[in-house]
Amino acid sequence: MSATPQKPTVTEREARQVAEAAREQDWRKPSFAKELFLGRFRLDLIHPHPLPAAEDTLRGEEFLAKLRDFCETKVDSARIEREARIPDETITGLKELGALGMKIDTKYGGLGLTQVYYNKALALVGSVNPALGALLSAHQSIGVPQPLKLFGTQEQRDTFLPRCARTDLSAFLLTEPDVGSDPARLATTAVRDGDDYILDGVKLWTTNGVVADLLVVMARVPKSEEGKGGITAFVVEAASEGVTVENRNAFMGLRGLENGVTRFHRVRVPAANRIGPEGAGLKIALTTLNTGRLSLPAMCAGAGKWCLKIAREWTSVREQWGKPVAFHEAVGSKISFIAATTFALEAVLDLSSQMADENRNDIRIEAALAKLYGSEMACLMADELVQIRGGRGFETAASLAARGERAVPAEQVLRDLRINRIFEGSTEIMHLLIAREAVDAHLSVAGDLIDPDKSLSEKAKAGANAGVFYAKWLPKLVAGAGQLPRSYSEFHHDVDLSTHLRYVERNARKLARSTFYAMSRWQGRMETKQGFLGRIVDIGAELFAMSAACVRAELLRTQGDHGREAYQLADAFCRQSRIRVEELFGRLWNNTDDVDRKVVKGVLSGTYTWLEEGVLDPSGDGPWIADATPGASTRENVHRPIR
Repeated sequence: MSATPQKPTVTEREARQVAEAAREQDWRKPSFAKELFLGRFRLDLIHPHPLPAAEDTLRGEEFLAKLRDFCETKVDSARIEREARIPDETITGLKELGALGMKIDTKYGGLGLTQVYYNKALALVGSVNPALGALLSAHQSIGVPQPLKLFGTQEQRDTFLPRCARTDLSAFLLTEPDVGSDPARLATTAVRDGDDYILDGVKLWTTNGVVADLLVVMARVPKSEEGKGGITAFVVEAASEGVTVENRNAFMGLRGLENGVTRFHRVRVPAANRIGPEGAGLKIALTTLNTGRLSLPAMCAGAGKWCLKIAREWTSVREQWGKPVAFHEAVGSKISFIAATTFALEAVLDLSSQMADENRNDIRIEAALAKLYGSEMACLMADELVQIRGGRGFETAASLAARGERAVPAEQVLRDLRINRIFEGSTEIMHLLIAREAVDAHLSVAGDLIDPDKSLSEKAKAGANAGVFYAKWLPKLVAGAGQLPRSYSEFHHDVDLSTHLRYVERNARKLARSTFYAMSRWQGRMETKQGFLGRIVDIGAELFAMSAACVRAELLRTQGDHGREAYQLADAFCRQSRIRVEELFGRLWNNTDDVDRKVVKGVLSGTYTWLEEGVLDPSGDGPWIADATPGASTRENVHRPIR
């Protein structure tokens, strides 16, 4: 029978061990981004740009045409924003269209779209209303379909995938009121009871949880005779006795988001609904997110396209001092940034998605970089659009319409995009996750040298292995193709992109040298240098985006599809990116990290409380973190299944 769950007490080291055990340990396939961080510019892994099969393109384009018509004629974005809810008939229409099954195989009733066309669909839907994009993404990027596709039994797929393809919405439940990116402290439990598990706990920010029919729930299973225990994934029927949606949460943006708080009280879940073995839950979650994260940059790329359209139309008709504002340099530079960055975001997205479809490369770093870079740059583009629109950018679409002007929801897009820097791994967590993968080769050969728990003999063996590795690796960082003036000459046409690829090659080696120097300098303390690691990752993201932009431009040139213009946009983006890269390299060693740490200690110790005087705090009463003590719910169930 179930016992009263106790929140685990976890040390920092234990938390890291849990996270380390959950990540994929091996690299069975090549990775462009992994090689990039090691100073090896493997252009051959991404060029020529991979392309979808003709039948996949045909099927994808046919669905996009239907989806576009539905979005144009059946979706009222202003109503979703006004009512802070997606109408039932809109969700029903998406079901009838087959949008719930875009990524589900046709043999289960899905559409069987590729990752490329799934992302194109999300970009289209998200441009109409991002809450709709979030609904579809949460359902099939991280909800029930993807984990079952990767880890489910055939019986589970036969049972649940047909439902997910046509009728049933799903949600993914990991976060708890006091547990975010540190799952080692997960408090929700699932205790074995015969052929069932008894589930108890509270989950927070359950996107789709308010309307979902099926849930993927992560819970801690105690070790027993039946299994080894650990964090485990389950498919749970949302209508099960003991499941209560206690609150529908409201946010700064994505006002139509069906996101809630879900309580489980003695919920009986069949053992047959367990996904994978006990203890595999975090590995399942992280593996699912490898491609699942691509849904966010898809909607970010779509937002960039919309920002560009509005910026173009508005700045051509708005005049100041005798000419359209677009031709004033202060505004024109913003338009150039939006256009060039949109081109690069789409390049990163399509390249990563096509590589995911081909399954020839390991794209865990590429997908993470796409999510990180897309979410950050889209927010900047939306912010620049608001600035370009001036007072009208800050005014709501409803207010603009009320006084007779075009209802442009610029401020809404800025609000809606902001969550993407937090969704599915915050920027700060993504920096650490990517950094860990980027230094994996170093830790594999030299990790025992800096591990305090390793014996002297183990350290000696690691030292010998490290010596062999670095004797071969370090000399290759001295010179490369980036120093040869004719390298990558196939990218030199009316506009010369070869110079940018040489820059990427040189700076990939510089990045690897910087990482090695930092590891030599800080050794075991490297993991605490989060500012440094974040800049290393941001440099890698820029180099990846530059590479993708050049490869995409060459693809479009060879296809005769806006090749000249694509080269111009890629050139502009690379020139802008290079300025950011130079700044980031400078900040690796010239920064305020040390003084920042001192200030933080002063803030938390109360040294600067005098600085807070002279204001009033309008915040309400209540605890910082809501009580999540297991037990029966005392609140109304606001679960709203769509039928």
